[in-house]
Amino acid sequence: MQNVYTVEQINRYIKNMFTQDYLLRSVSISGEVSNCKYHSSGHIYFTLKDQKSTLSCVMFATNRAGLNFTLAEGQQVVVEGSIDLYERDGKYQLYARKIKKDGAGALFEQFERLKAELLERGLFAEEYKQTIPKYIKTLGVVTASTGAAIRDIIQIAQRRNPYIRIILYPAIVQGEAAPFSIVQGIRALEALGVDTMIVGRGGGSIEDLWAFNTEEVAQAVFDCSVPIISAVGHETDTTIIDFVSDLRAPTPSAAAELAVYDVRQLLLMLEQQKRQLGQMMERKLSILKLQLQQKNVRLQALSPESRIRDKRFLCIRMEEMLQEQMKKILEYKKYQLRIQMERLEGASPLQKLKQGYAYVSSPEGKNIKSIHQTGKGQQLELFVTDGKITAEVLETTEA
Repeated sequence: MQNVYTVEQINRYIKNMFTQDYLLRSVSISGEVSNCKYHSSGHIYFTLKDQKSTLSCVMFATNRAGLNFTLAEGQQVVVEGSIDLYERDGKYQLYARKIKKDGAGALFEQFERLKAELLERGLFAEEYKQTIPKYIKTLGVVTASTGAAIRDIIQIAQRRNPYIRIILYPAIVQGEAAPFSIVQGIRALEALGVDTMIVGRGGGSIEDLWAFNTEEVAQAVFDCSVPIISAVGHETDTTIIDFVSDLRAPTPSAAAELAVYDVRQLLLMLEQQKRQLGQMMERKLSILKLQLQQKNVRLQALSPESRIRDKRFLCIRMEEMLQEQMKKILEYKKYQLRIQMERLEGASPLQKLKQGYAYVSSPEGKNIKSIHQTGKGQQLELFVTDGKITAEVLETTEA
């Protein structure tokens, strides 16, 4: 009976064959880098390829000390190492010990040549770029109908504006037919009159994204009358249409955010403006109300009734002031009259008579002041406080 072996036994046998082969223990292989990934552990996983074949490669973190450049897509390199079998997967690969550059790589060189040519033709010029509308109703998308890119665009666009209309052109985004399909998609959405267009796809290797590095796609983007946002790959990926488009987005999700205005911000802004307008109206009405009150007061003050009332009040005040003034004058006159009366009283002959003096006159009423005005036997009249005395002069003696 024929012997039956396990998978592990066969893989170990093949691994021993790789180990015993002197050529595979130390070999140098030239090729172009593709699908390069830096793992968090420090290992580098990549594919080495030429025009007909590919070879899986890995460089462990312990061997990276001699790598003096960053391994990237499209680089032409020479890898020195050993080829061995990974028993668990039954897959052979190149375990790299040293890597050195061997030219820029065919695709990378082609990319740089086309970039320089389009730059010289003016397709990257800022003056030809269109402004992305702030508020749009219809969004056109040129990408694959399946994949994360279109799902992310639809989800974010509808979250930002539930009323947005999205028109998808299901283009082929990888392979030989991709450039023609992308160009047809751009022209079809332009004919439909969309407001803004997103052209792109999810991430991948430089080969996967190559359709967006072709001259025909770049020219279609440049000629389009609708503003175009490029959204190809991840943030680190760069393609030709990123330079030609009106705006570059690092990812399809970011493109949706750039193309579709967040209606919640608009509603919030409108609410704030409504509140500000209400406050301004209240302030304006308060000012006008105060002005109206002031004018009403002025009008009342200038009315005939008010003026008559003011004049009447003025007359009353003047009458009161006149009375007060007359009262003061009368009081003053009374005071002066009392003074004069006191003076008159002090100069009154009666006061002298009360002091024991008498008033002497002739019967004819002539005041006798001197002895020379009378003589012996002449009658005189003496006036005292309580009456008159008639007397006769017996004798006069000169003092």
